[in-house]
Order: sequence, then C-alpha cells, then structure tokens
Amino acid sequence: MKLIPLITAILVSLGLYYLVIQRDTLLAFARGEAAQAPIESAATASEQVAQAEVEPGEHRIGVVALHSKAQVFDSAVILRGMTQAVRQVDLRAETSSTVISEPLRKGVQVAKGDVLCKLDPGTRPAALLEAQARLSEARANMPVSEARLDEAYAKLNEAKMNLTASEKLSAGGYTSDTKLAASRAAERAAVAGVASAKGGLETARAGIESAIAAVATARKEIERLTILAPFDGLLESDTAELGSLVLPGDHCATVIQLDTIKVVGFVPETQVNRVILGAPAKAELATGAQVQGKVTFVSRSADQATRTFEVEISVANPDLAIRDGQTANIAISAQGSSAHKLPQSALTLNKNGQLGLRIVRADQTVGFVPVRLLRDEADGVWVAGLPETADVIITGQDYVISGVAVAPSYIEANQ
Repeated sequence: MKLIPLITAILVSLGLYYLVIQRDTLLAFARGEAAQAPIESAATASEQVAQAEVEPGEHRIGVVALHSKAQVFDSAVILRGMTQAVRQVDLRAETSSTVISEPLRKGVQVAKGDVLCKLDPGTRPAALLEAQARLSEARANMPVSEARLDEAYAKLNEAKMNLTASEKLSAGGYTSDTKLAASRAAERAAVAGVASAKGGLETARAGIESAIAAVATARKEIERLTILAPFDGLLESDTAELGSLVLPGDHCATVIQLDTIKVVGFVPETQVNRVILGAPAKAELATGAQVQGKVTFVSRSADQATRTFEVEISVANPDLAIRDGQTANIAISAQGSSAHKLPQSALTLNKNGQLGLRIVRADQTVGFVPVRLLRDEADGVWVAGLPETADVIITGQDYVISGVAVAPSYIEANQ
C-alpha cells in the first residue's frame, strides 16, 4: 500500500518535468518530429562547420568592372570666347564745318576711298591761295639776297686789297697812318657786310620754308573736309546728316570689316604652352554653325584680373554670315595623348578627397588610381593617369575600399 503513493509521486514529477522543462520536445514527439530532430541538428552543425571553413577566404563583394583600354585622345584646348571684326574704325571729323554730302545709311557696303562725309570748305581755298602767293614772294626774294651776299663778298675783297696796299706803303713811309687806319676800318666794315648778307640770305630761305609749311597746312585743312572709307567694309552706323555742324572729334561714320573675322578667347596659364601659332582650330557658334581657322595670335602677357592669355583665331567669312560679337565654343588642336573614356559615374573620391577610379587588381582586390579629368562629354569623360589597360569598377565602387576582395563581373568597353 505504501508503494502506490511513491509511484504516483514519481509519475507526477516526470509529467511536470516534461510539461515544464521538456515542453518543446514533448510537443515535437506528439507531432511525430522527434526522430528527425537529431538528423536536422546534425545537418545544421555540419553546415556551420563547412561555412566556418569557407567564409574566411571566400567571402567577396560583387562589383561590375569595365575592361578599358587607352585610346589616342585629341587633347584639344577648349575655350569659350566671342567673334570680333578683323577691323573696325570710328571715323571722326578733324576740323569744324558743315556737312554738305548726302548721308549714307548703315548696312551699306563701301569700298576703300568712298566719300562718307564731305564738309563745306568755307574760306579754306582762299587761305591756300594766300599761302601759295607768300611762297612765290619768298622764292622771288631769294635771288636778291644771293646778289647782296655776292656784293658783300666783292666789297670785302676790295677792302682787303686796299688794306694790303696801305700796309706796304706805310711800311715804306709813302702813306700816312690815317690812310692805313681808314683802310683797316673799311676792311672790317666789309666783313660785317658779308655777315649781314648771309643773315639776309638765311632769312629768305626761312621765309620760303615757312611759306611751304603754310601751303601744306592749307592743303591738309582742305583734305580734312573729305572723310573717306579707309578699307572695304560695311557701314555700322549712318553717316553724319546733311547740314549738321561737326566739330573736331565729332562722329562721321563707323566702318567694319567682316570678310575675315576673329574668334577671341582666353586660355588659362596652365594650358597656354599647349597653344601654338598656326595650330588649326574650330569654333561652334551659338547658332550651331561650325567654322574653322588657325591661331594667329597668342598673348605674351596675362590679364592681371583673370591670369589668362588672349588667343585669336582667324576665320574666313566671305559671305559675311558670321557677325561681330557672337559667342563661340573654341577647340584648338594640341598634341594628342593616351587616355581612357569612361562613364562619369565611375569617378569617386578616396578618403583624402582625391579624385580617381577604383580598379580590380590581378589578385581580385580593389585598388585606387588618382586620375586627371581631361574633357567632359555627353557620353562620358576622358581621364588620364590609368595604365594602358585597366579593369575599372563602374558599379559598386562606392561600397569598397582599397584592399577589399571582390567578385567582379566584367563588361567590355563597347557594351
């Protein structure tokens, strides 16, 4: 009778143990999963061991790399500039008078020597005649001055002869001292007469020169009455109106030459040595038109404000299609070099903020190569600094750093 309570206590204890401690095992046994549990546990343990053996050497990050090969890059110097007329001049009056010519309207084609403005001569022709008369008078006085000089020389010779005779007679006691003194005085007077005649001759010559200058001034003043076109070109402004009074410096017309045009840009000091005289260049205007020419000028001094150098390109413009002042994108040919063309998104920065590309090295790890940006185009960028061939990471480069093992998927550059 005492065994029954003991057995009951043992059974109750076992029941509580399985209900509380081994509840999950009991439920699994009730579902029929008890036999599989050891097998699965063993399989899980085997996988963990296997994974522990694989992960340390084989865990790699997937990236996409591009097989890139260097190409010959026409490293043109790219500038932004504007067109300028090869010649442009503002013609202004040099004298005061009234305009007596009919005005020409802007846009008219003019040839070298065409009359643009003609001014009223006024009394200028009379002033020229007066100057010419004075010149004739001065020239007429020239022979008189020359004759006076010859007469003075003759008197001087006579005085010298008389003085010599008087000195000889005085030495022999045949003439008085008074006569000798008079001969000496006459000789000195003859010398003074020669000097005076020479001065008169120089005055006559100066009068001629002055009269010639007066004639030239009067003629120049008359020439200033007619303002001519200095070269073939177009009128950029109307000429002075008929009847208007112009003073020295007043505007007559503006003439512009466009059959040859300049495209002017400014090159940075870092690239100025790549621009040489005679180098071919092309420019794309704001209208979309493209023109070609050659470099005709490279400044030797930098702009003090921008530290850039002026460059001029001469372009033929026979049909006058290119206008003065149009903006243009300029490309000047320079010596070619090897470069890679890659998607712009492939560029990245290292921890020091340096621009470059991440590549896949031979041991399937990541490397960083600093590059220099040469040109930005719509379908990619040209960079320098990579080796001849390189596997450039173009997808996932921002999630890896140098030395990280990767599992790259490769694509060709033409894909």
